[in-house]
Amino acid sequence: MGDFFRAAKFLLLDLASTIFFLVLYLLTQNMALSVVLGSALGVIQIVIQIIRQRPVHSMEWLSLFLVVAAGSATIVTDDPRFVLFKPSVIYVIVGIVMLKAGWMVRYLPAVAKAVSSDVAIVVGYSWAALMFMSAAVNALVAIACTVQTWAMVMPIFGLISKVAIFVGGFLAIRLTTIRRIRAMPADKREVLLAATGVPIEPWLPVKSA
Repeated sequence: MGDFFRAAKFLLLDLASTIFFLVLYLLTQNMALSVVLGSALGVIQIVIQIIRQRPVHSMEWLSLFLVVAAGSATIVTDDPRFVLFKPSVIYVIVGIVMLKAGWMVRYLPAVAKAVSSDVAIVVGYSWAALMFMSAAVNALVAIACTVQTWAMVMPIFGLISKVAIFVGGFLAIRLTTIRRIRAMPADKREVLLAATGVPIEPWLPVKSA
């Protein structure tokens, strides 16, 4: 479904095994059990893809490798931070995907695509920047803090940061689209809205009293 949704799927799949490991570890305090079951979830995700005869992309194999490698390193060193580093790796890869100029434009309504694609490009880069920042924050918290602190900080940071950039990006594109359409000459505005199938009335300039 495109670069954005594909990248989001990989991120969610990887975070699933990490969160599963984290919950088990916090509940049982059993490092080996938590790592083995968390890694098993990563393997099961790939097996399900194969059983359903769906292609397993290189990113999914990479995610599986990270699950097994980080899990093995965690068992050997008795340090759960190896598992907590996995999201940083995936964040960086997703950020690289989002550096593709204009990846967000394809998801815009036709009218916004026609007049505000430049804003969408900037918003797309902002998403990439957030991914890189999330990778850095996750790594810093994993290094400097306990597992319990990581479990409290990262979900809150992840939710707030992504909601903020989603709302900010939506408003930037929406308000720019409205402003530019209302500033157009009437004939040009009518042609554009007719071509994109959008009603004319909501986009008419606001008349002063």
